[in-house]
Amino acid sequence: MIAERPPMGWNSWDCYGASVNEEQLLGNARFMADHLKKYGYEYVVNDIQWYEPTAESTAYHRYADLCMDEYSRLIPAVERFPSSAGGKGFGPIADEIHSMGLKYGIHIMRGVPRQAVHRGTGTVTEGVSARDIASSSFCAWNTDMYGVDADAPGAAAYYDSLFGLYASWGVDFVKVDDIACVKSTPDDPYSARREIELISAAVKKCGREMVVSLSPGPARVADAAHLKKHANMWRMSDDMWDEPVHLRNMFDYCSVWQGIGEKGAWPDCDMLPLGRIALYENGGRDSRLTRAQQDAMMRLWCVFRSPLIIGGDLPSTDDETLALLTDSACLDMQKNGSDVKEVFSSDERRVWETTVGGVKKTVEFDLNAIFRS
Repeated sequence: MIAERPPMGWNSWDCYGASVNEEQLLGNARFMADHLKKYGYEYVVNDIQWYEPTAESTAYHRYADLCMDEYSRLIPAVERFPSSAGGKGFGPIADEIHSMGLKYGIHIMRGVPRQAVHRGTGTVTEGVSARDIASSSFCAWNTDMYGVDADAPGAAAYYDSLFGLYASWGVDFVKVDDIACVKSTPDDPYSARREIELISAAVKKCGREMVVSLSPGPARVADAAHLKKHANMWRMSDDMWDEPVHLRNMFDYCSVWQGIGEKGAWPDCDMLPLGRIALYENGGRDSRLTRAQQDAMMRLWCVFRSPLIIGGDLPSTDDETLALLTDSACLDMQKNGSDVKEVFSSDERRVWETTVGGVKKTVEFDLNAIFRS
């Protein structure tokens, strides 16, 4: 089963934004192979805009010219991923990551490239252009894409062709964005449900096992059954950064979503902003969370059984952060916990229980101490 346990790995967003390149990606993969693989971390995920040659931070270049093939499918920017030249796509990078005993993931936006729609370029379906399958839905925070009209002739075939391409590259994990909560439709934040179904179907047809991760949150508990049917993980909140208020809010998200995760389908607390992050800003910064807050974050993610996706730059990880990420007792809860529940909740204190190896464990959080200014 895919994601029988909550996935564990690393994602490039917190440290590189949209700007990660091949050298940086593989450098993080090597660190994972050398220091984290034995603890269960395995996915190396290349986040947003790998198809944008000039991406440089978390600030997107509006209406940038994107790298695209003749079927309106985005492809890696050779300027940042030189091994993709000659139509190889991410195949060479995936091969190298697989040779380390790890798995490779990519980020995509839902829909079809805006430039393909404007140009009327073709798709894999003869006589069907990108314009024919586009919907009026759009992303509120990024200009790269239009949504896909799931009922348009050729729409399903377009998504099938995307995931067929990713399978040919050797992709093991796909993070799909602007889909679990569509910001441009606040009255119906789950308005992309039909696109989720097309993606789920395309993954099943592509011939390769892939984890499907949906972003951003907040997802709605009312949609849990649909999410569990069509995805392996989905974001409970909007982006989690190294802000104490984000961590404080996560205690409430976990309370609401408790008891819903199961084999193959996991509510996601988002990436762990630990270590060195935001390298695109004057060399970056260390996580602004205190050590007590970092410890609480790790314990909450693990007792709740959230996916563990590290956000910091791995090669610059300090010993204390590495010890936190590899704490065996904490990771045992994340991998093997059962009967997980919050047994006490107040403004000052939270208490969770889990059973690991037949032994009941209690995890207490003193919120006043954790968030003491």
